[in-house]
Amino acid sequence: MPLLKIDVVEGRSDEAIQRLLDTTHRAMVDAFQVPERDRYQILNEHAPNRMIVQDTGLGFERTDQVIVITVISRPRSVEMKKQFYSQLTEGLKRNCGIASTDVMVSIITNADEDWSFGLGQAQFLTGEL
Repeated sequence: MPLLKIDVVEGRSDEAIQRLLDTTHRAMVDAFQVPERDRYQILNEHAPNRMIVQDTGLGFERTDQVIVITVISRPRSVEMKKQFYSQLTEGLKRNCGIASTDVMVSIITNADEDWSFGLGQAQFLTGEL
């Protein structure tokens, strides 16, 4: 945990997707200080006309490399979130050639009782996690 839902325009190779997922995970591990094997990522690919991600008036254009990342997580500090945004965009530029203007992130916060990792139990509440 956290759970990351990543939406991209279809057309990337399997290798490019793996680099994107690995880079995103590294930023999450470093910024949110989660264990290395705390990795929950779901990537969805969409036809170009099924993803409309504009700039909200910031003055830049998105490309077909745009990615939208939804992070569902327990509460994190403002500093952790800022570090995640920074490390994520730097890593995606370096490792995947994705411009920072093509990276949109939204973090949704929830509580311990909102998680079950299986077995019909809330492991954060039972003390297993």
